Amino acid sequence: MDVAIDFGISNIDAVAQVGGALHCWTQPTDGAPTPELVRAIIAHGGLDPAGLRRLAVTGGRHQELPERMGDCQVVGVGEVPAIGRGGQALVRLAGGDEAVPALVVSAGSGTAVVSARDGQYAHVTGSAVGGGTLLGLARLLVGTVDPGEIDALARAGDANGADLSLGDVVGGPIGRLPASATAVNFGRLSRHPADVRREDLAAALVTLVGQVIAVTAINAARAQRLDRVVVIGHLTDMPSVRAVLGLVGDWYGMRLTLPANAGYGTALGALSSLEAV
Repeated sequence: MDVAIDFGISNIDAVAQVGGALHCWTQPTDGAPTPELVRAIIAHGGLDPAGLRRLAVTGGRHQELPERMGDCQVVGVGEVPAIGRGGQALVRLAGGDEAVPALVVSAGSGTAVVSARDGQYAHVTGSAVGGGTLLGLARLLVGTVDPGEIDALARAGDANGADLSLGDVVGGPIGRLPASATAVNFGRLSRHPADVRREDLAAALVTLVGQVIAVTAINAARAQRLDRVVVIGHLTDMPSVRAVLGLVGDWYGMRLTLPANAGYGTALGALSSLEAV
């Protein structure tokens, strides 16, 4: 049995090929990687640690694990190739051509942008804005760090309850951007104190984070002359975030691919790396 684990800042993600099917699970990050933690993670996924043949590890401090755990070979995989391969693997699982060059955007606690082409993976750019930003500001603005609650609030809210739109600022659209597009995130609150609904604050926050990631990705893809953008990471588990990413892509004429199981992309990329070992 081959397993891959991504030790993230917020989550530990694991994937395994079990009987020809992909098995994925996650749990909160829990200390430094150790053989004992690895065995607990595998057991948490309902698998027998004794059946582990090869283990691919990536993410924070994965280098602290030994090269072997009993009969199991431990293979360290850098985050950049894991992200790139993960985006390609998710495209393949969706029935697409993984050989097509792509920009893979890992939207996790922060955001990393990686080019994947011709078997080469390179870090292009990134942003400190990501899921950690969303949760941290949500704690301050809407009093929760529960992604499900934030998502439900955002989908029930109107971002322009806190933002200023192009219609508010210039009276209409600019170029491809409609009058409803955001001109100033949280700009309505900069003008005067306002009693903004919790739902509208959540919607504005999701809009801010989603727009930063989408615009960063689109600009990077154009600079790299890549037509395909694949977004992975658990931030895409939230339908409200996916909606913002898709909308910004439509505005700028670049479709962002948001695959199923995107939250496990980096772990899946590490698992795919075992094929080359």
